[in-house]
Amino acid sequence: MQSNEYIQFFDGGIEPTLENLGGKGASLVTMTSAGMPVPPGFVVTTVQFDAFMEEAGITRHIHQLLADLDMEDMNQVDKVSAAIREDICSRPVPQAMRELTITAYESLMNRFDAPVPVAVRSSATAEDLPDASFAGQQDTYLWLDGVKAVTEHIRQCWASLYTSRAIIYRLKNNIPNEGLSMAVVVQKMVNSRVSGVAITMDPTNGDRSKITIDSSYGVGEMVVSGQVTPDNILLDKVTLAVVNEHLGDKHAELIPDAGAKRLVEREVDDERRGRRSLTDAELTAVAQMAKRAEKHYKCPQDIEWALDADLPDGENLLLLQSRPETVHSSKPAPQTAPQPLVSGGFFSGFSATIPKQAV
Repeated sequence: MQSNEYIQFFDGGIEPTLENLGGKGASLVTMTSAGMPVPPGFVVTTVQFDAFMEEAGITRHIHQLLADLDMEDMNQVDKVSAAIREDICSRPVPQAMRELTITAYESLMNRFDAPVPVAVRSSATAEDLPDASFAGQQDTYLWLDGVKAVTEHIRQCWASLYTSRAIIYRLKNNIPNEGLSMAVVVQKMVNSRVSGVAITMDPTNGDRSKITIDSSYGVGEMVVSGQVTPDNILLDKVTLAVVNEHLGDKHAELIPDAGAKRLVEREVDDERRGRRSLTDAELTAVAQMAKRAEKHYKCPQDIEWALDADLPDGENLLLLQSRPETVHSSKPAPQTAPQPLVSGGFFSGFSATIPKQAV
């Protein structure tokens, strides 16, 4: 299936715009276009949301309800929010739109040997406005299986544009309702075999000639939260040679429980605890991906990554998040630390790729 005005795939080759894809969607398409290995998926664009809202007659009703709303009157805000969300969740989606979304979901599932769970994530057009932070304002749903659950939760994401919290936030920040829209990301859930973080410098001293990688088994939440001591490896950024490494105890891992649709904690056996969680080839691939992210964003990066158990070697390293490193990167680089190379062949050995089928 090809991208169209209602559906845009991460790797569909169409220029991402905030207007059509919202903040999250535009970022995922941008990273994919830059060759970074983002978990595959597609965006239900704002065009579909706007067409649904207009055809269902909801847009005019929303403007009327919000026109004289007193944000200090929580009872009134809650009633208005409930009325709008009920409208969005109860009106029928035109069949042609539904079929496009269903076909896109089926095409995504065709990438894998068997159906895999997905995340359905809100991507509002206002979430990247200057001086406005929309983190957590709209809904995200994880571990969804089957097209019925996906389409139902796309609609829930649409409705979350008008939760009481989101309405009050926009009123307090003078963000107009006119022109507001919602895209929705549908993306493969990552089945993390190994995961962790990588920083394109030595965070202990700001040395930009190094890459630091922490890795452990399972989902990366236990690494980020400090619940396990991960492997810690320091590499030379140019040669990717290991400068120093320390094996963590990695005593536990969080893994998906498909039946319960949640993460469960499991003890790591002695053999795996006693060896590095990444092979040499995997370590090199993570370092190369980190360098690629730094080159793309033009500043030191703090990235979250995972090796996905559902994907074959060479396609299983995925970039989950990439953001600027903030502790040292605002300071001048040490005179003794060379700046990262940016030559054209810098990533010629990059081995992690997006799955080959374009949806």
